[in-house]
Amino acid sequence: MNTLIHPDVLFPTEDSARSIARSLYKTVSDLPIVSPHGHTDPRWYALDEAFPDPAQLLIVPDHYIFRMLCSQGINLEDLGVRRLDGSPVETDGRKIWRLFAENYHLFRGTPTRLWMDYVLSSVFGFDALLSAKNADESYDLMAEKLRLPEFRPRALFKRFNIEVIATTEGALDDLKWHKAIRESGWDGRVVTAYRPDAVVDPDFEGFAANLDQLGNITGEDTGTWAGYLAAHRKRRAYFKSFGATSSDHGHATADTANLPAAEAKALFDRIRAGKSDAEDHRLFRGQMLTEMAKMSLDDGLVTQIHPGSRRNHSPTIFAKHGRDMGFDIPGRTDYVAALKPMLDAVGMERDLTIVLFTLDETSFARELAPLAGAYPALRLGPPWWFHDSPEGMRRFRETVTETAGFYNTVGFNDDTRAFPSIPARHDIARRVDCAFLARLVTEHRLREEEAFDLAQELAYKLVKKAYKL
Repeated sequence: MNTLIHPDVLFPTEDSARSIARSLYKTVSDLPIVSPHGHTDPRWYALDEAFPDPAQLLIVPDHYIFRMLCSQGINLEDLGVRRLDGSPVETDGRKIWRLFAENYHLFRGTPTRLWMDYVLSSVFGFDALLSAKNADESYDLMAEKLRLPEFRPRALFKRFNIEVIATTEGALDDLKWHKAIRESGWDGRVVTAYRPDAVVDPDFEGFAANLDQLGNITGEDTGTWAGYLAAHRKRRAYFKSFGATSSDHGHATADTANLPAAEAKALFDRIRAGKSDAEDHRLFRGQMLTEMAKMSLDDGLVTQIHPGSRRNHSPTIFAKHGRDMGFDIPGRTDYVAALKPMLDAVGMERDLTIVLFTLDETSFARELAPLAGAYPALRLGPPWWFHDSPEGMRRFRETVTETAGFYNTVGFNDDTRAFPSIPARHDIARRVDCAFLARLVTEHRLREEEAFDLAQELAYKLVKKAYKL
């Protein structure tokens, strides 16, 4: 028996609602996983090599884990997180795992604890609660299994019942690993997604050089506004040739703009000449969100917008370790006014899909649900990052459903770098949704047959439809 994950975890405590949730869950628990947005490494699937030791697989790449440990005074170097200057960091996987196990109690009550318990028990068959006492035992078990063929990336892909997974690559990426996957003849479906932040955000480090490289890759003159836009179109087409169905935009705010052509050109010229200010940069980022949405009308890519992260909040960590090191912090975000220029331009387009995510969940009921409940182009992405949690998922359903309904949402995505946690994250989402549907049935707000239909939609059908997968 699995002693870590209770069979009724996240289900209602009231008997009748729990019974309905169990029945709903049985119909969706084994559905294929569709993962339309994430950050797993395509080279895993291309090379299909054995994963490294358990620490390198589960601890070192996962900011959900090392940010909590950092908050308790543990150095990232002691967790094996690389330094930009090449200074030594811990490389002994066993030592890193021991340090994690000694501090596993820090994760009590967090979604990370649920995910890790699921990985230990369901993926590796270790059913004891992780602690300092069994750190070596658990490490040895996982290390031994990671050497087996059935624990290589492609085998786990099949075992996890992944139908399709999207990775995320920058606009300058050559997609060589996606090409290798295609040429290998493997039948697993791994697609890319177009993430152009490095060439649309003037505050991104190396922005001018990035534009030069974009021009070199595409053969377009990225010193001009027309050439710059043409370069984006070419890169989007290239990404589509490797299965991309979406673009992804991680801006600090949801600001959009829709300038007349002459003004947009003048703005670009100031930025390219190095004569721009902070307001120009904000305006340019906003203009480019609208330009990307307009391009989606032509090429069909789904536009994903992830605003609200105040990235690299700690200059010390950024200087030592770089981006995506656990110090991206949510900030208050406006949507109604910020999105209006883009929505004025394309919001009523029925053939366009713009998926809105947020780290400011206070905006769900006040702004996002009313917007998605009116504009044909808008859909609401699931809770992500800091709200990719049981409570975050519950609050999401409670705050958006009454205004936007279920069909203006897009199912679930796991947004993870930790490959073994993918089935755990999807399982938690399915359980939370089944519990919510069961509550609606017991309150006589939803017929039971409708709940069974919706369970399928939320777990599988909506995401396939929204992302054209």
